[in-house]
Amino acid sequence: MPIVAKLALLLLLAIAARAGAAPSIDRRATRQLQELVPTAPLVLDYHGGRLLTGRGCLMVFLVWYGDFTPAQQSIIVDFLHSFNASNTASPSTYGFWKIISTYTDATSNRVKSSVRLGGQISVGIPLGKSLHRSDIPRVIATALASAKLPAHQKSLYVLLTAADVAVERFCMDSCATHSYLNGSLATRGPRLPYAWVGNSATQCPGMCAWPFALPQYGPRDSQPLVPPNADVGMDGIVINLALMLAGAATNPFGDGYYQGDASVPLESGTACTGIFGTGSYPGYPGELLVDKTSGSSYNAQGLDGRKFLLPAVWSPGLKQCSTGF
Repeated sequence: MPIVAKLALLLLLAIAARAGAAPSIDRRATRQLQELVPTAPLVLDYHGGRLLTGRGCLMVFLVWYGDFTPAQQSIIVDFLHSFNASNTASPSTYGFWKIISTYTDATSNRVKSSVRLGGQISVGIPLGKSLHRSDIPRVIATALASAKLPAHQKSLYVLLTAADVAVERFCMDSCATHSYLNGSLATRGPRLPYAWVGNSATQCPGMCAWPFALPQYGPRDSQPLVPPNADVGMDGIVINLALMLAGAATNPFGDGYYQGDASVPLESGTACTGIFGTGSYPGYPGELLVDKTSGSSYNAQGLDGRKFLLPAVWSPGLKQCSTGF
Protein backbone atom coordinates (compact mmCIF):
# COMPACT_ATOMS: atom_id res chain seq x y z
CA MET A 1 0.00 0.00 0.00
CA PRO A 2 1.44 3.47 -0.88
CA ILE A 3 2.66 5.59 2.03
CA VAL A 4 -0.04 8.23 1.42
CA ALA A 5 -2.74 5.56 1.63
CA LYS A 6 -1.22 4.20 4.83
CA LEU A 7 -1.21 7.66 6.36
CA ALA A 8 -4.85 8.22 5.39
CA LEU A 9 -5.86 4.87 6.87
CA LEU A 10 -3.99 5.48 10.09
CA LEU A 11 -5.46 8.96 10.41
CA LEU A 12 -8.94 7.45 10.11
CA LEU A 13 -8.05 4.94 12.81
CA ALA A 14 -6.84 7.71 15.09
CA ILE A 15 -10.03 9.73 14.51
CA ALA A 16 -12.15 6.67 15.20
CA ALA A 17 -10.25 6.04 18.41
CA ARG A 18 -10.87 9.60 19.60
CA ALA A 19 -14.57 9.10 18.80
CA GLY A 20 -14.98 6.23 21.23
CA ALA A 21 -12.59 3.37 20.58
CA ALA A 22 -10.31 2.09 23.32
CA PRO A 23 -7.37 4.35 24.24
CA SER A 24 -4.91 1.58 23.38
CA ILE A 25 -5.97 1.75 19.71
CA ASP A 26 -5.40 5.49 19.69
CA ARG A 27 -1.89 4.97 21.08
CA ARG A 28 -0.95 2.38 18.49
CA ALA A 29 -2.27 4.51 15.65
CA THR A 30 -0.37 7.55 16.92
CA ARG A 31 2.81 5.53 17.32
CA GLN A 32 2.52 4.08 13.79
CA LEU A 33 1.91 7.51 12.31
CA GLN A 34 5.04 8.83 13.98
CA GLU A 35 7.10 5.92 12.73
CA LEU A 36 6.19 6.87 9.14
CA VAL A 37 7.60 10.37 9.64
CA PRO A 38 11.42 10.43 9.65
CA THR A 39 12.98 12.51 12.41
CA ALA A 40 16.39 14.15 12.41
CA PRO A 41 18.93 12.59 14.79
CA LEU A 42 19.35 14.42 18.06
CA VAL A 43 22.92 15.53 18.65
CA LEU A 44 24.15 17.73 21.47
CA ASP A 45 27.29 19.53 20.36
CA TYR A 46 30.09 20.31 22.78
CA HIS A 47 31.05 23.99 22.63
CA GLY A 48 34.38 23.71 24.43
CA GLY A 49 33.53 25.18 27.82
CA ARG A 50 33.87 23.96 31.38
CA LEU A 51 31.72 21.20 32.82
CA LEU A 52 31.31 20.27 36.47
CA THR A 53 34.10 17.72 36.40
CA GLY A 54 36.61 16.33 38.87
CA ARG A 55 36.85 13.81 41.65
CA GLY A 56 34.14 13.24 44.18
CA CYS A 57 30.50 14.24 44.11
CA LEU A 58 28.64 17.22 42.78
CA MET A 59 27.66 18.99 45.98
CA VAL A 60 24.13 20.38 45.97
CA PHE A 61 23.07 23.09 48.42
CA LEU A 62 19.33 23.66 48.86
CA VAL A 63 17.67 26.98 49.66
CA TRP A 64 14.02 26.52 50.68
CA TYR A 65 11.97 29.62 49.89
CA GLY A 66 8.50 29.69 51.45
CA ASP A 67 6.61 27.04 53.37
CA PHE A 68 7.46 23.39 52.85
CA THR A 69 6.37 20.65 55.23
CA PRO A 70 8.97 18.27 56.68
CA ALA A 71 7.42 15.50 54.56
CA GLN A 72 7.89 17.56 51.41
CA GLN A 73 11.48 18.40 52.26
CA SER A 74 12.23 14.73 52.97
CA ILE A 75 11.22 13.78 49.40
CA ILE A 76 13.90 16.03 47.92
CA VAL A 77 16.51 15.17 50.55
CA ASP A 78 15.97 11.44 50.00
CA PHE A 79 16.12 12.00 46.23
CA LEU A 80 19.55 13.60 46.52
CA HIS A 81 20.78 10.93 48.93
CA SER A 82 19.63 8.27 46.45
CA PHE A 83 22.34 9.22 43.96
CA ASN A 84 24.85 7.49 46.23
CA ALA A 85 22.74 4.41 46.94
CA SER A 86 24.76 2.15 44.65
CA ASN A 87 23.19 -1.01 46.12
CA THR A 88 19.67 0.02 45.07
CA ALA A 89 18.01 -2.41 42.71
CA SER A 90 17.79 -1.34 39.08
CA PRO A 91 16.32 0.82 37.66
CA SER A 92 17.70 3.38 40.06
CA THR A 93 18.45 7.02 40.71
CA TYR A 94 22.08 5.95 41.01
CA GLY A 95 21.92 4.64 37.44
CA PHE A 96 20.41 7.90 36.17
CA TRP A 97 23.56 9.82 37.05
CA LYS A 98 25.79 7.19 35.49
CA ILE A 99 24.59 8.45 32.10
CA ILE A 100 25.42 12.07 33.02
CA SER A 101 28.87 11.10 34.31
CA THR A 102 29.84 9.88 30.82
CA TYR A 103 29.98 13.48 29.52
CA THR A 104 33.57 14.67 29.06
CA ASP A 105 35.22 18.05 28.56
CA ALA A 106 37.96 19.13 26.13
CA THR A 107 40.63 17.32 28.14
CA SER A 108 38.58 14.12 28.56
CA ASN A 109 37.69 14.84 32.19
CA ARG A 110 34.33 13.34 33.13
CA VAL A 111 31.46 15.02 34.89
CA LYS A 112 31.51 14.28 38.62
CA SER A 113 30.65 10.67 39.32
CA SER A 114 27.74 11.27 41.70
CA VAL A 115 25.59 13.84 43.50
CA ARG A 116 25.51 14.60 47.22
CA LEU A 117 23.50 16.94 49.41
CA GLY A 118 26.01 19.46 50.75
CA GLY A 119 23.65 21.39 52.99
CA GLN A 120 20.32 23.18 53.17
CA ILE A 121 18.73 26.27 54.69
CA SER A 122 15.22 27.70 54.92
CA VAL A 123 15.08 31.44 54.33
CA GLY A 124 11.36 32.21 54.68
CA ILE A 125 10.06 34.76 52.16
CA PRO A 126 12.47 37.73 52.46
CA LEU A 127 11.42 39.15 49.07
CA GLY A 128 7.74 38.30 49.34
CA LYS A 129 5.69 35.80 47.36
CA SER A 130 6.18 37.28 43.90
CA LEU A 131 9.72 37.01 42.58
CA HIS A 132 11.44 38.37 39.51
CA ARG A 133 13.96 36.15 37.77
CA SER A 134 16.69 38.48 39.01
CA ASP A 135 15.63 37.71 42.59
CA ILE A 136 16.71 34.08 42.26
CA PRO A 137 20.49 34.71 42.22
CA ARG A 138 19.94 37.54 44.71
CA VAL A 139 18.50 35.18 47.34
CA ILE A 140 21.32 32.69 46.81
CA ALA A 141 24.03 35.38 46.87
CA THR A 142 22.60 36.73 50.13
CA ALA A 143 22.81 33.28 51.72
CA LEU A 144 26.41 32.96 50.56
CA ALA A 145 27.40 36.45 51.73
CA SER A 146 25.96 35.81 55.19
CA ALA A 147 27.96 32.57 55.41
CA LYS A 148 24.76 30.56 55.80
CA LEU A 149 26.01 28.53 52.85
CA PRO A 150 29.63 27.76 51.99
CA ALA A 151 30.97 28.80 48.58
CA HIS A 152 32.25 25.69 46.84
CA GLN A 153 33.53 25.75 43.30
CA LYS A 154 31.88 23.16 41.02
CA SER A 155 28.90 22.85 43.34
CA LEU A 156 25.28 23.68 42.55
CA TYR A 157 23.04 26.00 44.58
CA VAL A 158 19.33 25.27 44.16
CA LEU A 159 16.49 27.61 45.14
CA LEU A 160 13.20 25.76 45.65
CA THR A 161 10.06 27.91 45.82
CA ALA A 162 6.85 26.84 47.57
CA ALA A 163 3.49 26.29 45.89
CA ASP A 164 2.17 29.77 46.78
CA VAL A 165 5.22 31.64 45.52
CA ALA A 166 4.96 33.15 42.05
CA VAL A 167 8.11 33.48 39.95
CA GLU A 168 8.45 35.50 36.78
CA ARG A 169 7.78 33.31 33.69
CA PHE A 170 6.88 30.32 35.90
CA CYS A 171 4.05 28.41 34.22
CA MET A 172 4.42 30.55 31.10
CA ASP A 173 7.52 29.16 29.42
CA SER A 174 9.46 27.44 32.19
CA CYS A 175 9.21 25.17 35.22
CA ALA A 176 12.84 25.62 36.26
CA THR A 177 16.03 27.26 35.12
CA HIS A 178 19.77 27.25 35.79
CA SER A 179 22.54 29.78 35.32
CA TYR A 180 25.53 31.00 37.36
CA LEU A 181 26.62 33.72 39.76
CA ASN A 182 29.53 35.80 38.52
CA GLY A 183 32.63 35.88 40.68
CA SER A 184 32.20 38.23 43.64
CA LEU A 185 32.82 38.58 47.35
CA ALA A 186 29.70 36.49 47.96
CA THR A 187 31.02 33.62 45.83
CA ARG A 188 34.52 33.94 47.30
CA GLY A 189 35.90 34.51 43.79
CA PRO A 190 34.79 31.84 41.27
CA ARG A 191 31.61 31.66 39.22
CA LEU A 192 29.06 29.42 40.94
CA PRO A 193 26.27 27.56 39.13
CA TYR A 194 22.77 27.83 40.52
CA ALA A 195 19.28 26.57 39.66
CA TRP A 196 15.68 27.30 40.55
CA VAL A 197 12.73 24.88 40.62
CA GLY A 198 9.17 25.80 41.60
CA ASN A 199 6.38 23.78 43.17
CA SER A 200 3.65 23.84 40.52
CA ALA A 201 0.94 22.02 42.51
CA THR A 202 -1.54 24.91 42.58
CA GLN A 203 -0.25 27.02 39.69
CA CYS A 204 0.37 24.77 36.66
CA PRO A 205 0.67 21.05 37.49
CA GLY A 206 -0.39 20.16 33.94
CA MET A 207 2.69 21.92 32.63
CA CYS A 208 5.32 21.31 35.29
CA ALA A 209 4.15 18.10 37.01
CA TRP A 210 2.87 16.13 34.02
CA PRO A 211 2.17 13.16 33.85
CA PHE A 212 0.88 13.45 37.44
CA ALA A 213 -1.73 15.99 36.29
CA LEU A 214 -3.79 16.39 33.15
CA PRO A 215 -1.77 18.22 30.49
CA GLN A 216 -2.20 21.97 30.42
CA TYR A 217 -2.39 21.82 26.63
CA GLY A 218 -3.49 19.05 24.28
CA PRO A 219 -5.80 16.06 24.83
CA ARG A 220 -7.30 15.71 28.30
CA ASP A 221 -9.14 12.43 27.79
CA SER A 222 -6.84 10.26 29.89
CA GLN A 223 -6.24 9.94 33.63
CA PRO A 224 -3.12 11.43 35.26
CA LEU A 225 -0.66 8.99 36.79
CA VAL A 226 -0.41 8.51 40.54
CA PRO A 227 2.76 10.19 41.90
CA PRO A 228 5.15 7.81 43.72
CA ASN A 229 5.53 10.10 46.75
CA ALA A 230 1.84 11.05 46.94
CA ASP A 231 2.55 14.74 46.26
CA VAL A 232 1.98 16.05 42.74
CA GLY A 233 3.95 19.24 43.32
CA MET A 234 6.97 17.63 44.95
CA ASP A 235 7.11 14.73 42.50
CA GLY A 236 7.03 17.39 39.80
CA ILE A 237 9.95 19.13 41.51
CA VAL A 238 11.89 15.85 41.40
CA ILE A 239 11.42 15.65 37.62
CA ASN A 240 12.52 19.23 37.05
CA LEU A 241 15.33 19.11 39.59
CA ALA A 242 16.74 16.07 37.77
CA LEU A 243 16.66 18.10 34.54
CA MET A 244 18.46 21.01 36.20
CA LEU A 245 21.11 18.79 37.77
CA ALA A 246 21.83 17.24 34.38
CA GLY A 247 21.84 20.58 32.57
CA ALA A 248 23.98 22.38 35.13
CA ALA A 249 26.57 19.58 35.20
CA THR A 250 26.94 19.42 31.41
CA ASN A 251 26.36 23.09 30.50
CA PRO A 252 27.02 25.15 33.64
CA PHE A 253 28.25 28.35 31.98
CA GLY A 254 26.46 28.28 28.64
CA ASP A 255 29.31 26.83 26.60
CA GLY A 256 29.08 23.11 27.34
CA TYR A 257 26.80 20.54 25.73
CA TYR A 258 23.64 21.79 24.03
CA GLN A 259 21.81 22.03 20.73
CA GLY A 260 20.36 25.15 19.13
CA ASP A 261 20.46 28.75 20.31
CA ALA A 262 22.65 29.28 23.37
CA SER A 263 20.00 31.58 24.90
CA VAL A 264 17.35 28.81 24.77
CA PRO A 265 19.43 25.64 24.54
CA LEU A 266 18.29 22.05 24.38
CA GLU A 267 20.44 20.40 27.03
CA SER A 268 21.09 16.87 28.25
CA GLY A 269 17.70 16.69 29.94
CA THR A 270 15.50 19.28 28.24
CA ALA A 271 16.29 17.77 24.83
CA CYS A 272 14.31 14.72 25.97
CA THR A 273 11.27 16.47 27.47
CA GLY A 274 8.24 14.24 27.96
CA ILE A 275 10.15 10.96 27.67
CA PHE A 276 10.05 8.73 30.75
CA GLY A 277 9.98 5.22 29.30
CA THR A 278 10.24 3.17 26.14
CA GLY A 279 7.60 3.76 23.50
CA SER A 280 6.87 7.32 24.60
CA TYR A 281 5.37 9.91 22.29
CA PRO A 282 3.72 13.32 22.86
CA GLY A 283 1.03 12.86 25.49
CA TYR A 284 2.23 9.39 26.52
CA PRO A 285 5.20 9.13 28.94
CA GLY A 286 6.17 5.59 27.91
CA GLU A 287 6.13 2.24 29.64
CA LEU A 288 6.62 2.65 33.38
CA LEU A 289 6.71 0.50 36.49
CA VAL A 290 3.64 0.54 38.73
CA ASP A 291 3.71 0.04 42.48
CA LYS A 292 1.31 -2.78 43.35
CA THR A 293 0.27 -1.22 46.66
CA SER A 294 -0.20 2.45 45.80
CA GLY A 295 -0.78 2.19 42.07
CA SER A 296 1.82 4.92 41.54
CA SER A 297 4.05 5.08 38.45
CA TYR A 298 7.83 5.30 38.59
CA ASN A 299 10.98 4.40 36.69
CA ALA A 300 13.71 4.70 39.32
CA GLN A 301 14.18 3.37 42.83
CA GLY A 302 15.97 5.27 45.54
CA LEU A 303 17.05 5.22 49.14
CA ASP A 304 15.00 3.32 51.73
CA GLY A 305 12.31 2.21 49.29
CA ARG A 306 11.71 5.63 47.77
CA LYS A 307 10.50 5.65 44.17
CA PHE A 308 10.80 8.45 41.63
CA LEU A 309 9.83 9.29 38.09
CA LEU A 310 12.92 10.63 36.34
CA PRO A 311 13.15 12.10 32.84
CA ALA A 312 15.12 10.59 30.00
CA VAL A 313 18.50 12.21 29.35
CA TRP A 314 20.63 12.37 26.24
CA SER A 315 23.34 9.72 26.27
CA PRO A 316 26.65 10.68 24.61
CA GLY A 317 27.40 7.01 24.04
CA LEU A 318 24.08 6.10 22.47
CA LYS A 319 23.62 9.49 20.78
CA GLN A 320 19.96 9.48 21.81
CA CYS A 321 17.61 10.02 24.73
CA SER A 322 17.87 7.17 27.21
CA THR A 323 15.97 5.89 30.21
CA GLY A 324 18.43 3.05 30.62
CA PHE A 325 19.08 3.73 34.27
